[in-house]
Amino acid sequence: MTDWFARPVLHVKDVEASLLFYVDRLGFTSPWRYDEGGRARIAQVDRHSCALILSDQWPEKVGKGLMFISPNGEPQEQTATLDALRAEFEARGVAVKDGMWGYRLLVVDDLDGNQLFFNYPSET
Repeated sequence: MTDWFARPVLHVKDVEASLLFYVDRLGFTSPWRYDEGGRARIAQVDRHSCALILSDQWPEKVGKGLMFISPNGEPQEQTATLDALRAEFEARGVAVKDGMWGYRLLVVDDLDGNQLFFNYPSET
């Protein structure tokens, strides 16, 4: 059987500005981008095994994305990973919120309001 690889698309107003946010503030890398008319229109950002595509091609969808991102490992390891990630984001000036959706969340809004939900392990 072939493994699958999925990459969600987050709709943004300005791919260039979003790239700066995801790379400089959230610690992602950008392995590729598509430029048109002298500016980025689509780009991929990666961090560990999380890959996201940023696109400005559907303006009516900007800021409506929600992405769950979960670290692998034992619950204590997951908690330590997310606590360290929160400290890293805050040190880079990223606004981090606490959330709850049946379990604890670390929530980051990107420049356009797309939300990244980093979920802590369930306590039940």
